[in-house]
Amino acid sequence: MDKLDRVVEQWQIEKPHLDTQPMALIGRLLRLSKYLQIKIAQCHKSFGLTLGEFDVLATLRRATPDAGLTPSELINAMMLTSGAMTNRLDKLECKALISRKLSQLDKRSVTVSLTGSGRELIDSAIEAHVAMQHELLCSFNTQQKALLNEILKTWLIPFESNDL
Repeated sequence: MDKLDRVVEQWQIEKPHLDTQPMALIGRLLRLSKYLQIKIAQCHKSFGLTLGEFDVLATLRRATPDAGLTPSELINAMMLTSGAMTNRLDKLECKALISRKLSQLDKRSVTVSLTGSGRELIDSAIEAHVAMQHELLCSFNTQQKALLNEILKTWLIPFESNDL
């Protein structure tokens, strides 16, 4: 019996008519989310990155190995506000992990690209990131991971249907 089982048990005594199964499921997911965020943040911090900085570098690395993206393309890919993106890009540029160059086609636009050191860093960081994710899911076998992934994907549909 864990803490959430005790909470549910207490509510069953106080309010036996309530179906508290969703409370237990969501409570566990929220607790897991907290632990996962901490572990992921520790992994990124070991590379001198925040989660947001990691996301920008990873988006640039997987989307355009050499060409780069405009800030608008990054915003759309990452669902951020322009202010949040500008802040991340400023920090990454100060760390010499990205460069911003004026577009050859439209001088009002810039292209954001990884620098050599940015590419090296994200290539190392993504290896550690994926290895850490495997560690976080080590209590599941392959079939359980696939089933859990499908269940969560189904659950996300009503929340993200407008984002597709």
